[in-house]
Amino acid sequence: MAAGELADWQQNLSHSLLSQSWPDSFAEIIEKLSKNIPLSRDDGNFLFTSKELDVIGQIANLVKQARFGNHVFFNMNVHINQTNICTLACKFCAFRRGRRAADAYQMEISEYIEDLRTYSSHVDEVHSVGGLHPDWDAEYYCELFSQVKEEFPHIHIKALTAVEIKHIAGLSNCSIEQVLQQLKDSGLGSLPGGGAEILDDSVREIICKGKESSEEYLEIHRTAHSLDIPTNCTMLFGTVETNDQRITHLLKLRELQSETSGFQCFVPYPFLPDDSRLPEAQLATGTEILRVIAVSRLMLNNIPHIKAYRMNIGDEMTELALQYGADDIDGTVHKESIMHLAGSTAPLNHDGAKLAKIVENSGSVPIQRNTTYSSFEKYIIPNVPERRSLRMATGD
Repeated sequence: MAAGELADWQQNLSHSLLSQSWPDSFAEIIEKLSKNIPLSRDDGNFLFTSKELDVIGQIANLVKQARFGNHVFFNMNVHINQTNICTLACKFCAFRRGRRAADAYQMEISEYIEDLRTYSSHVDEVHSVGGLHPDWDAEYYCELFSQVKEEFPHIHIKALTAVEIKHIAGLSNCSIEQVLQQLKDSGLGSLPGGGAEILDDSVREIICKGKESSEEYLEIHRTAHSLDIPTNCTMLFGTVETNDQRITHLLKLRELQSETSGFQCFVPYPFLPDDSRLPEAQLATGTEILRVIAVSRLMLNNIPHIKAYRMNIGDEMTELALQYGADDIDGTVHKESIMHLAGSTAPLNHDGAKLAKIVENSGSVPIQRNTTYSSFEKYIIPNVPERRSLRMATGD
């Protein structure tokens, strides 16, 4: 059962789709999905503009259920953002600081280890991304990862976005392949998908000028996959992109996945606005968030998991997204800086029981997974006895 999928999911999907009645305008899409034929750009444009959002959600939910049954996945993880000092200044980023900023920080390796120790008994993944520190090259990160694995061998290290890998390789005078191999040898287990934004360079010129190009993002992930380093992929939507540019993004990811099969999960999340960053952003409504998740499920037929990223969209929207094609809600997280500085109000005190409750509220079954979707266990919410208090005596 690869990645938690049901072995006969495509057959199940065909039966589910063809046994129901759908609006005529969806006939071609239903036929393609029933035969596992990838949807086209025209199909994507139709899905992004159709007024039948409820139908799109129903179809996406059927695809998810055919593939994973009633299971929704999460893991036990912690986010540690190692530095906010960054040589870039992307317009959408509220996290980045210049080196001389009063609230700039950089974690020494000993500080990082001590921070992780706080969570090490109840997590099996540390997720670390941060700014492009002007001094931290491959040697620094290799030492960091080596020490993490030496002290916490059970913890999977998911760390460094594509632009961080590019930056580290440049500082180290190494190729992308060389630096990824060094990091893997030191304990790096997988790459998160952050930094994809929109894989259209005209959009990137506006929102993240100076960052890696679309092709560089894809090439770094391609190289990671060639070294058997699994990765996730993302999409930041609701800035200045068009629907067609979103589709371009999805098609590029799908094309690379057909080549490498190295993407584990796709994570779409909306831009979180404030008054000072990217005032021209279009911003995404709640219904648009659900639409993007549903369309992603239908367009990305070869990427198994679609994540409703709770840190970005909040618990209530996450519950809804699990009925629109999402099958994963990330993990316990415990601490996180980047999304919360951008405006997220998602609580950070969630343990497994609270995540499982979100899943159950959506009508699904909570499944605890590991980072690489190779280990699964049904999560049983602990039965905590109700606290009872003595009746207080009252005076006459």
